[in-house]
Amino acid sequence: MLLRNVHRRRIDADPTSVGRLIDTLASKDDRLWPHAFWPRMHFAGGLRAGSHGGHGPIRYSVEEHAPGQAIVFRFSGDGPPGLTGLHRYRVLVDGKLYGLSRVSWPLMFRPLHDALIEDSLDIAQQQATGQAPPRPARWSRRVRLLRWAAQRLR
Repeated sequence: MLLRNVHRRRIDADPTSVGRLIDTLASKDDRLWPHAFWPRMHFAGGLRAGSHGGHGPIRYSVEEHAPGQAIVFRFSGDGPPGLTGLHRYRVLVDGKLYGLSRVSWPLMFRPLHDALIEDSLDIAQQQATGQAPPRPARWSRRVRLLRWAAQRLR
């Protein structure tokens, strides 16, 4: 089963300042990832090609990093099982689902992923413009329930 998950946000700011936010990912000064609400992103070797890491149980590696412009991650299929493909911080997920992920992606991982990315885009807009988004992202009941259940499983 093919997967394409796209999030877009127009941020009225200098592209260079927005690109610099990507470069802070997984660092002590991470100004893009919504780590107040979601597991922190980390990579053993920082944001350089070949570094392995991820966030929470989601495992991936840095495929490519163009400083100030883009970051591309590659899912290896070992977390979540059944997902291979790329995740680009533009933000575009393009991959292929197989096995259990054909069910777990739409029921569990997609709503959580969508909420996390929208939180991150809110942070990007705040950081780049100094202003909160006009309509900040809100978590659905499903997302709140899934997050509650995940806390109980730890």
